[in-house]
Amino acid sequence: MTQPIPTSTRRTSSTTDLALIATFAALIAVCAILPSFSVTGVGVPFTLQMFGIFLAAAVLGAKRGALAVLLYLAVGTAGVPIFSEGSGGPSVWVGVTAGYLIAFPIAAFVVGLVASRVARSNPAAFTIVVSIVAAIVTVGIVGVLGTIGMSIKLDVSLKAAWGYATPFFVADIIKGVVAAIVAAAVHRAFPQLVAKR
Repeated sequence: MTQPIPTSTRRTSSTTDLALIATFAALIAVCAILPSFSVTGVGVPFTLQMFGIFLAAAVLGAKRGALAVLLYLAVGTAGVPIFSEGSGGPSVWVGVTAGYLIAFPIAAFVVGLVASRVARSNPAAFTIVVSIVAAIVTVGIVGVLGTIGMSIKLDVSLKAAWGYATPFFVADIIKGVVAAIVAAAVHRAFPQLVAKR
């Protein structure tokens, strides 16, 4: 017969989870507001945002990683200028980057789900597998939803919008690889993070 988990332990675990979610939401915000530049000329800036999102997912797993992204989005939507180029407020959801914002928590959940399973079952393959999944997510989720958002906002064809999105792919794939490497190092230093997923 299993013993019930003490209430104090559950509280400590919940507090730790909240602290980690808040910390990674803040990291994503920092990555988003660092100096950026537009590579397409259509108002979608190049930032380190995807690095923060992939790192949150790879370190925290699907649920906590997605919650960190959702917290970031909620704070930015409330008006704090933590979106790219220092923007904030609900108007971003009807802007050219809206599709990307919608994609972020989905991307974090997918990468985090895979990262959790690999971290437990085959830690040696963690960096390679998470890098590959991040690359697929970059194109298949973030790229597709970002393209749809740009197509609607700019009133251009999906083909044209896809052309605007493609310059980001290589950079975001590299960010995913770097995030996987950093996350693997974090797991080695703090193995309890893997156990809690």
